[in-house]
Amino acid sequence: MAGGPQENTLLHLFAGGCGGTVGAIFTCPLEVIKTRLQSSKLAFRTVYYPQVQLGTISGEGMVRPTSVSPGLFSVLKSILEKEGPRSLFRGLGPNLVGVAPSRAVYFACYSKAKERFNGIFVPNSNIVHICSAGSAAFITNSLMNPIWMVKTRMQLERKVRGSKPMNALQCARYVYQMEGIRGFYRGLTASYAGISETIICFAIYESLKKHLKEVQLLSSSPNGTERSSTNFFGLMFAAAVSKGCASCIAYPHEVIRTRLREEGTKYKTFIQTARLVAREEGYLAFYRGLFAQLIRQIPNTAIVLSTYELIVYLLEDRAK
Repeated sequence: MAGGPQENTLLHLFAGGCGGTVGAIFTCPLEVIKTRLQSSKLAFRTVYYPQVQLGTISGEGMVRPTSVSPGLFSVLKSILEKEGPRSLFRGLGPNLVGVAPSRAVYFACYSKAKERFNGIFVPNSNIVHICSAGSAAFITNSLMNPIWMVKTRMQLERKVRGSKPMNALQCARYVYQMEGIRGFYRGLTASYAGISETIICFAIYESLKKHLKEVQLLSSSPNGTERSSTNFFGLMFAAAVSKGCASCIAYPHEVIRTRLREEGTKYKTFIQTARLVAREEGYLAFYRGLFAQLIRQIPNTAIVLSTYELIVYLLEDRAK
């Protein structure tokens, strides 16, 4: 027999927490690289291109310097050579402390909001999924921003081999001493702007999930193991596609958020940072680290959502 509403919420809390933890551990190195690529402190290489100056009498070539942003593999090589392999897991502590409760809160809020919005709008329609995802993301971002702020600061810290970097508690104490309580909420406006990514992701994911169920009903097989396996890989595919599309559309907020969380920078507010980045570095700067983000987020979201769905399915099935 199925449990009541309280048991159902606890189920979603547990499943969401497990999914988030598994995803965070596997994809931490890519997140560190992505955060470094988004930072304004990234070391640029200067490449010199010959340029013919037609206005000069001699017609001699002039040298034109151009800044080129290092790529994913350049940053990876630099971290390994200068800081060591352990630096690829900078910020994993606060990530593990935060990811389980944040995912748990998110999925529990999403499930609860979905129940409420199903009573207002057409049940399981796109508007229900959009409103549920937006509400859950708003609550989660508001609660978890201090932990993500500390994580970003740790990932941006460049340590010298042999030196001891700050741990999460030391980093949190330092932020409090230098910036006070408000320092823990830097980048929150950008996180709110990032709710659009969550909404897009879940709207696409729920649509694909619905389509997968229809396909499975048409080609239902008596073999339960085969059906469960198809369900799992189908959900992973749906999660990967939905996150990939959402990341490409809403990515600029990530760069702005990282800039806002940097220590002692000229970046103050969301709009001011967006204008400054566009003016000083061009619009392509808003997509720095996108490749690393896609490599990280697509498998991460696939792992998180499919683990979540699998745990919910197994526990609900056992409870019946």
